[in-house]
Amino acid sequence: METTAVAQSEFKDGFTSGIGIAIGYFPAALTYGLLAKSAELTFLETMSLSIFVFAGAAQYIALSLIALGTGIFEIVLTTFILNIRHFLMSTALNEKAEEEEIWKKAAYAFGVTDETFSVAAMRNRTINSSFMAGLAIVSYLSWVISSGLGYLAGNALPQIVQESMGIALYAMFIGLLVPSLKKSEKAVLLAATAALLNCVFTFSEILSSGWSIILSTLIASLAVEAAVQLKPKGKIE
Repeated sequence: METTAVAQSEFKDGFTSGIGIAIGYFPAALTYGLLAKSAELTFLETMSLSIFVFAGAAQYIALSLIALGTGIFEIVLTTFILNIRHFLMSTALNEKAEEEEIWKKAAYAFGVTDETFSVAAMRNRTINSSFMAGLAIVSYLSWVISSGLGYLAGNALPQIVQESMGIALYAMFIGLLVPSLKKSEKAVLLAATAALLNCVFTFSEILSSGWSIILSTLIASLAVEAAVQLKPKGKIE
């Protein structure tokens, strides 16, 4: 069991390690707040997403689905699928975590994001609840506070600028996608297949916009993965 001095030292180490993440979260969360305002979410709704969800990609996709008028079940299912990777990250971190009460691990699991996972996984020593608390708290506060600032900044913008901010959401997704497309033929195939399927489902009006996105993603992922397994090694990277 950690002594108070050791726990404080670990917390400080985690907090210091998370400062870089906090700085990086500022523009992303600020943009989220601006986009939430343009999507006509209330301040309470905007902050609730950041406070209780604390997952940037999930919050952005939720905004996109809300803007499309998607139902709540489809939004929850889509964000769940998007965040399945967190099960794998938490499992990996558990391998280097110290033995502690399960409630402590459950508490700091909430703060596991792509960025906090990377920092914790690269640590040379084992991780514990004190270190993870420091790492998560500074990251979490940055995201939540910056989300609120972004929303309030949106209030100060002219109405025409607020309305035009909606296109920034799609621009951001394109910006996240393009680097992967440059590096991987598999990513190109996956994106193209999912886009084609989504167009078919949407324009044929077979499915709602939310289910169209969900099924397009699942079918494309399974199809491309099957193609990769069937192809000779080195053909699709």
